Amino acid sequence: MTERDTPDAPRRGSSFSFRGRVARSGPGPASTGNIANIITVVRILMAPVFIAWLLIDDGADGSLRIWAAVLFVVAILTDSLDGMLARGLDLVTDFGKIVDPIADKVLIGGALVSLSILGELPWWVTVVILVREIGITVFRFIVIRDRVIPASKGGKLKTVLQAVAVTLALFPLWNLLGPGMHWVNGVLMTAAVLATVVSGLDYLRVAAKHGRSS
Repeated sequence: MTERDTPDAPRRGSSFSFRGRVARSGPGPASTGNIANIITVVRILMAPVFIAWLLIDDGADGSLRIWAAVLFVVAILTDSLDGMLARGLDLVTDFGKIVDPIADKVLIGGALVSLSILGELPWWVTVVILVREIGITVFRFIVIRDRVIPASKGGKLKTVLQAVAVTLALFPLWNLLGPGMHWVNGVLMTAAVLATVVSGLDYLRVAAKHGRSS
C-alpha cells in the first residue's frame, strides 16, 4: 500500500471527474481516469486471474501455479509504480485513495484464501490477517474526517513481510530446493502474522493518542 492512496494521504483531489490531467503534471485537477488509477484498477483485475490459475492447478505445482505466482508478483510490484506516478505527477485523487488499499487487500487476501482452500495455509492465519487488514482500513476511513493518523514503520514492514511470505508460498520452490522450504515459508508467514497483529495494535494505540490530544 502506498502513501499516495491511503486515507492518510493529503487531499489533492476531491471529485470523481474524468476531466483533467491523465498522464502529466501541471495546473488543474487530475482526472479520475489518470494513469496511476488505471494501473491500480488493472492490479485489481489481475487478482481473479491469478486466483483462478492457482485453484485450477489444485496443488499440482504445474505451469499454471508458476504463472499465478508470477502474476501476483507483477501485481504487487505495480503498487510502487502507481504510487510513484501519482506523487511524481501530482495525480492523487479521491478515487485512488479509496481503490488502492482495496487493491492490496484483494491481492493479499485472495492469495491467502486460495492457499487455505488448497490446504496449504491454516485458515486461522488467513482470518487473522484479513480481520486486521479490513478492520484497520474501515477504521481509517471513519477517523480520516477528524484527524490524520500517519503510517508507521511497523505497517510498512508488515506489508513487505506479507508480500514476501505470500510470494514464497505461491512459488513451489520446495520442488527445487527441497522440503526445507516449507519450514522457511512457515517462519516467514509466522513473522508476517506477528507483524500484522502488532502493527494493527500499534495503529490503534496511536489513533487513541491522537484522539485524546485533539
